[in-house]
Amino acid sequence: MVSLETPVCEFGKAVPDFDLPGVDGRRWTRDQCMGEKGLLVMFICNHCPYVKAVLDRIIRDAAELKALGVNSVAIMSNDPTEYPEDSFDNMRAIAQRHGFPFAYLLDEDQQVAKAYGAVCTPDFFGYNAAGELQYRGRLDASRKETAPADARRDLFEAMKQVAETGDGPAEQIPSMGCSIKWIA
Repeated sequence: MVSLETPVCEFGKAVPDFDLPGVDGRRWTRDQCMGEKGLLVMFICNHCPYVKAVLDRIIRDAAELKALGVNSVAIMSNDPTEYPEDSFDNMRAIAQRHGFPFAYLLDEDQQVAKAYGAVCTPDFFGYNAAGELQYRGRLDASRKETAPADARRDLFEAMKQVAETGDGPAEQIPSMGCSIKWIA
């Protein structure tokens, strides 16, 4: 397993479009996912210990951000042939078991991950209402282990600021996770 950190936020970069199948049986586009105050695009998967450590917090934060007008979407871009735990059927099972309050989409040809410049799971991209990148950082201080319950909620606080002002924080701590498993 290769651990990577996300690059620095490219403030103002436009949110790439997508049209991907969801575990709910329908196709989703960027515009269908966008919220009134912004959009959080999350690259996650089922097998990554970094994602497993924060999955409940991702769900909590996505639900709270929705109340602030920021919608969320999760995209799985790993090669499920090499990582069967990340198969579409397993994606559906995880989403149902955890009651995902967001669409969970399959990026089968990995073109969406490439368009976003995603490098790891979890990798978070926070956009304002104009579709401009404002956050590319971590969820919180968690790594392969969950951070203490009172850890600062970096992602939530940043996206709350984006919802209120349209701008993300100047200081951002990179996310860390397992490398995206590219198709050979």
